[in-house]
Amino acid sequence: MLFIGSLAACNNSKKPDPQALAAYQAEIDAWHAKRVEEVLAPNGWVNLIGLFWLQPGLNTWGSAPDNHIVFPEGTVPPSAGFFFVNNGTVTLTVEKGVDIRLGGNPISKAVIFHPDLARNPQLEMGALRWNIIKREDKLGIRLRDLESDALKNFQGIPRFAVDPAWTLPARFEKYDSLRTIAITNIIGQTYEQKSPGALLFRYQGRELRLDVLDGQDKYFVVFADATTGKTTYGGGRFIDVKKPDATGATHIDFNKAYNPPCVFSPHATCPLPPKQNVLPVSVTAGELNYGEQH
Repeated sequence: MLFIGSLAACNNSKKPDPQALAAYQAEIDAWHAKRVEEVLAPNGWVNLIGLFWLQPGLNTWGSAPDNHIVFPEGTVPPSAGFFFVNNGTVTLTVEKGVDIRLGGNPISKAVIFHPDLARNPQLEMGALRWNIIKREDKLGIRLRDLESDALKNFQGIPRFAVDPAWTLPARFEKYDSLRTIAITNIIGQTYEQKSPGALLFRYQGRELRLDVLDGQDKYFVVFADATTGKTTYGGGRFIDVKKPDATGATHIDFNKAYNPPCVFSPHATCPLPPKQNVLPVSVTAGELNYGEQH
């Protein structure tokens, strides 16, 4: 990043390069614009309107309240069919005359989830889209509405002013290959996930650390800080960090700290920060709590 060298100069009480500052601001603004685009996309989070957990066996489905799975009134017929769950496989049977589509084609019956297949197809009816999600031993229906009120009323994601001082050099400390950390999600499930290591960095003379989870080309961090539950979302925030070079060096840009999906919808299943990732400082950078004015 162009700005890193100028940041070092800034930390040494030298005036940062104005051109580098402008370039950095533009970089963060572009990142934020892409972020907004992603949360508003058909597979984003603002349009998420429902999460329905399936039980083994027959699950009747429709908008009538006596169904096992009740979609919002007016979105589907009172009785639309049923989902059948057997050994982790989910089959949808559709009532005659109900226009449900899979891959653009109408269906009457189809396997819509199988534990051994990577493919997880999306079903369509009008503006509705839904698919099956798996969370540990639970299977559920994730429902989206491409014409939801949340989309129509979206007014942007508030954020702190961009502050280059929150781009911090970090050192990667590698863990044993068998090391795991306990991650609890917002629906109360706790599971062990492999952690390749921790990021060590300094802020205001204090050495801090964050355990990471592995991604394809980056590390993923779930963290909280002294702003959590105040100006930022109570369930913490996420940040992606570039994997280190051969010397273990990388950097954390907290201006790119972003909200989890649960801030946009109560129907998401977000991981919460592990206790060791609760920072004892106020990270006044990145996204603020969605839907609130600060």
